[in-house]
Amino acid sequence: MQLKIMPKKKRLSAGRVPLILFLCQMISALDVPLDSKLLEDLVQPPTITQQSPKDYIIDPRENIVIQCEAKGKPPPSFSWTRNGTHFDIDKDPLVTMKAGSGTLVINILSEGKAETYEGVYQCTARNERGAAISNNIVVRPSRSPLWTKEKLEPITLRSGQSLVLPCRPPIGLPPAIIFWMDNSFQRLPQSERVSQGLNGDLYFSNVLPEDSREDYICYARFNHTQTIQQKQPISVKVISVDELNDTIAANLSDTEVYGAKSSRERPPTFLTPEGNASNKEELRGNVLSLECIAEGLPTPIIYWIKEDGTLPTNRTFYRNFQKTLQITQVSEADSGKYQCIAKNALGVIHHTISVTVKAAPYWIMAPQNLVLSPGEDGALNCRANGNPKPKISWLSNGVPIEIAPDDPSRKINGDTIMFSSVQERSSAVYQCNASNEYGYLLGNAFVNVLAEPPRILTSTNTLYQVIANRPALLDCAFFGSPLPSIEWFKGTKGSALHEDPYVFHENGTLEIPVAQKDSTGTYTCVAKNKLGMAKNEVHLEIKDPTRIIKQPEYAVVQRGSTVSFECKVKHDHTLIPTVTWLKDHGELPSDGRFTIDKDHLVVADVSDDDGGTYTCVANTTLDNVSASAVLSVVAPTPTPAPIYDVPNPPFDLELTDQLDKSVQLSWTPGDDNNSPITKFIIEYENAMHEAGLWHHQAEVPGTQTRAQLKLSPYVNYSFRVMAENSLGRSSPSEASEQYLTKAAEPDKNPMMVEGLGSEPDNLVITWQPLNGFESNGPGLQYKVSWRQKDGDDEWTSVIVANVSKYIVSGTPTFVPYLIKVQALNDVGFAPEPAVVMGHSGEDLPMVAPGNVHVTVVNSTLAEVHWDPVPLKSVRGHLQGYRIYYWTDQNSSKRNRRHIEKKILTFQGSKTHGMLPGLEPFSHYTLNVRVVNGKGEGPASPDRVFHTPEGVPSAPSSLKIVNPTLDSLTLEWDPPSHPNGILTEYTLKYQPINSTHELGPLVDLKIPANKTRWTLKNLNFSTRYKFYFYAQTSAGSGSQITEEAVTTVDEAGILPPDVGAGKAVNPRMSKLTVAAAETYANISWEYEGPEHVNFYVEYGVAGSKEEWRKEIVNGSRSFFGLKGLMPGTAYKVRVGAEGDSGFVSSEDVFETGPAMASRQVDIATQGWFIGLMCAVALLILILLIVCFIRRNKGGKYPVKEKEDAHADPEIQPMKEDDGTFGEYSDAEDHKPLKKGSRTPSDRTVKKEDSDDSLVDYGEGVNGQFNEDGSFIGQYSGKKEKEPAEGNESSEAPSPVNAMNSFV
Repeated sequence: MQLKIMPKKKRLSAGRVPLILFLCQMISALDVPLDSKLLEDLVQPPTITQQSPKDYIIDPRENIVIQCEAKGKPPPSFSWTRNGTHFDIDKDPLVTMKAGSGTLVINILSEGKAETYEGVYQCTARNERGAAISNNIVVRPSRSPLWTKEKLEPITLRSGQSLVLPCRPPIGLPPAIIFWMDNSFQRLPQSERVSQGLNGDLYFSNVLPEDSREDYICYARFNHTQTIQQKQPISVKVISVDELNDTIAANLSDTEVYGAKSSRERPPTFLTPEGNASNKEELRGNVLSLECIAEGLPTPIIYWIKEDGTLPTNRTFYRNFQKTLQITQVSEADSGKYQCIAKNALGVIHHTISVTVKAAPYWIMAPQNLVLSPGEDGALNCRANGNPKPKISWLSNGVPIEIAPDDPSRKINGDTIMFSSVQERSSAVYQCNASNEYGYLLGNAFVNVLAEPPRILTSTNTLYQVIANRPALLDCAFFGSPLPSIEWFKGTKGSALHEDPYVFHENGTLEIPVAQKDSTGTYTCVAKNKLGMAKNEVHLEIKDPTRIIKQPEYAVVQRGSTVSFECKVKHDHTLIPTVTWLKDHGELPSDGRFTIDKDHLVVADVSDDDGGTYTCVANTTLDNVSASAVLSVVAPTPTPAPIYDVPNPPFDLELTDQLDKSVQLSWTPGDDNNSPITKFIIEYENAMHEAGLWHHQAEVPGTQTRAQLKLSPYVNYSFRVMAENSLGRSSPSEASEQYLTKAAEPDKNPMMVEGLGSEPDNLVITWQPLNGFESNGPGLQYKVSWRQKDGDDEWTSVIVANVSKYIVSGTPTFVPYLIKVQALNDVGFAPEPAVVMGHSGEDLPMVAPGNVHVTVVNSTLAEVHWDPVPLKSVRGHLQGYRIYYWTDQNSSKRNRRHIEKKILTFQGSKTHGMLPGLEPFSHYTLNVRVVNGKGEGPASPDRVFHTPEGVPSAPSSLKIVNPTLDSLTLEWDPPSHPNGILTEYTLKYQPINSTHELGPLVDLKIPANKTRWTLKNLNFSTRYKFYFYAQTSAGSGSQITEEAVTTVDEAGILPPDVGAGKAVNPRMSKLTVAAAETYANISWEYEGPEHVNFYVEYGVAGSKEEWRKEIVNGSRSFFGLKGLMPGTAYKVRVGAEGDSGFVSSEDVFETGPAMASRQVDIATQGWFIGLMCAVALLILILLIVCFIRRNKGGKYPVKEKEDAHADPEIQPMKEDDGTFGEYSDAEDHKPLKKGSRTPSDRTVKKEDSDDSLVDYGEGVNGQFNEDGSFIGQYSGKKEKEPAEGNESSEAPSPVNAMNSFV
């Protein structure tokens, strides 16, 4: 088994330890720790620790030092070879070896020459366990030869020509560094036109007159010997065209003509390299340098490409004005064809350089030391690569393994040596040599066979102090052979610690990732192998973190004032903090104006230089914290009134501390414009999902200039900041740089998960999808899972795309299911979702309600009871029960298929309900059906019931014919709705005198079989008002009124047989209430004097609160109460004001939540809306006609009619809602309305009335409770029947027309 002290802080899960140990046993070799106590009695083969470089160039002016250091137990001895033979240092007095070391020192300063000791040296370190050898060290002295003497002729050339000044330095060791200077040792300027090549030559793409000089000097610097050699100066003279022409002219006769022309512009040609192509070879790891220098006029520009690829971005550099391409750390992948391109205005040329990268050997796996116990197995590996492929050879103790002593435990297999059942004599040092034509590698690795009990190298009772919530690392460095196992214990009698929350490292270290207060205590490390056991105790203390609980705040002060920054620190009581103040991250100025007093820094007499960032730093031996604030110094307030404005926008936004889910944003505030900034508003833009849309991120006080922002995964953030003062908000700052957070798994699941079936055999699962911001990463999908609630089935799951619905087919009908929908993306899954319950699809109910029976409450109300159906037969969500009821009294008049069936729905599981609004004295049929979400079930058997008699409606018409001097004849049609058997008619009438006062009221009873009656002995030329109504055994019906005038004559005494009727006593009867959830319609019947003002009083039943009073507008006999509380019992009564004031009996009603619906709402039908529009248009035309006729005059002057027929029921427009007052038709025994006239035929046609509950509710959706109040709606199948009752008998007037319209 192998032994190793692993580097600290290397985490390794417990599950992987056995595999790693096995691989270590078979492959890796491990060092013995260099612990001084351990090494005192632990043998170890030699290991070379330091040696001179392979190519060792020495300075001949200094002594030669060839290094060779090694470690081992016992300490190794050293020997050397030179040029392959033993180097006997004792025979050379100039050579000595350092004590306890193998390093050679050759003293050549006193005598001798460095060249004498040139050669190849190799060091061997040996002890009883083996021998290690060094590399072959080639020792060569450096050389800096002089330039050979040469005579350099001056160079003269024409402007625009190209030029190459050769350097050709002497060959030195190492090669010289070349540069060009003048006699004043000033470097010659270089440019795209003039530059130095890699070979040291100076190249001119084209020359200019200013290039003329006599001191172009090439220098060679030899760094090893710190010498510089100089070449002879070169003289260059560039002749311009003008100078050349003058010279030619001076040497020619007057008859000869000659003129020099300037050098023509020309395309580029390469000065180096030559030709169109060249080759270049370089070794792996070196710097590849490619050069192209071109001449031409104008000066060419050079650029580079790689023909079969792209240039590596991070390793490519351009030197010498783009003329040199350099690629660092070159590798085999950089081989290929590189093309340099030279270009000017006249042309382009190319040169291709074929690059081949070779490689000296390099390690893939160098051999490692191997420590084994007797009888164990192991292996040494030596793997190297190069171009060409290196050859691997092995040595043992410095001797080729082929001729080394045989070891039966050793077996060589190419680059691996296998060991089996090693013994102590198997200990040795092995050398692996990997070589090719470009170099070699030599690696030493020993095999050390040891048998050692465990030893713990960590000091006993070491105390570790850690800040709470930080990692704690407890060391247990150990050694043993075989490799010991490590266990940790807490406390004196504690059990062995295991994973979670602990992490056990292979080197024995115990890690507590998040140390808490309860982690404090004593921990024991125990190391065991087959040879023994060792243990060691360490102690852990957990300290409270240091915190700054009161941070310095941003301050703006005027020059010359005093400012104070506070920094209050809270720390562990066992730690002593030191608080330091910094200004702009440096020390505070040494100025008496700065004073530090406990928790405060005070700056007196503030100057402009004091502005900046002040930082409070609190340090302990374990941690440190800091907080900063900015001090802004402003000038004293000037005498002129300052200009106040919103702040200028912040600037210099910067993102720091960029983590996965947070970032720190800092900024510089803009000018506050003389109003202190109260806060900063931070907004963000999600460029990935909602580009251009800014959202609120955070707000910070105006004293802060940075904020720690929480981020969501997979969002491309940009931030901007706005400042706000008392005058308003600044414009936004410039956006910050973008910051893309890493993708993560979703942190939430879809909302509004539901499961409802659309068909009896499916389950439709729906949810609200996550938006792009909530997806946290790409590839958003959903995992949809379901199973039956009451079954034992496992969850069934599918992964669906980013949709919002999934349909499960083949489910049983209306079965509860458990459903969950989990979000996931390419990174992972969201947390486990909540489970919701849904149901598969519903089907129609199977069973009809049973035991249906009806109880008739009164002539318009009946109560129905039934037995509930079994819940299983509902096959869906029980929504309630629905009653269909209809009357068949008119079935002979119409087809039964068109009989209107009214519907009432009772929600929930109710088993009884009230049927309001029935027609008195009628035969009814009903049935009951159960209702679920799918529809209705079968109907129960029909049940028949009868309603008793009720009061009749008003007579259908009343006509006054044949007026004479003292008689009037009345003709009428019976009521359209007798609601029973008529018993008699009642006729009341009274005269109206010339002052329009009403005379005594006469009351007559007329048999029910009469339709005509003549009144005699009336006063001549007298107006009479008539009140006429029918009666059944249930009471009196609604009345109809009319007025008529006898003809003019002198007679005027009413015959005594007619007589005067008795006065009618005031009476209030038939108080009825139609209630809904928040309102109720109150109606009543009144008999008594005219011009009575009614009021309605109501309150909560059973309470002691006072009655609330509502005044009725006019003399109408109905009123609507609004704003009632649902589900509340109310008491109500109606009273009359004035001399005949009285109050009706109380009635109690209850508002309720029961809902009802018509099968068809006629108000939503298109044809009905069109019809209503046409009716409205006709009414408008009638109004116009009436106004025109009224303006033409009537039988009586308007003023007289108004005085005579003042009727409180004809009201002006209401003040509260702007509509016309309403005209009551319930009590119509009143004088003739102003502006009306009786038709010539004395006929008044009674208007039809719909006796539905619409008259008592708001619209068609009236509702009642179970005690008889309406809780449902009538079906809309029936056409409007002729209306009845409570209508005016007078001719149309504009006011009446408007009342009808309203």
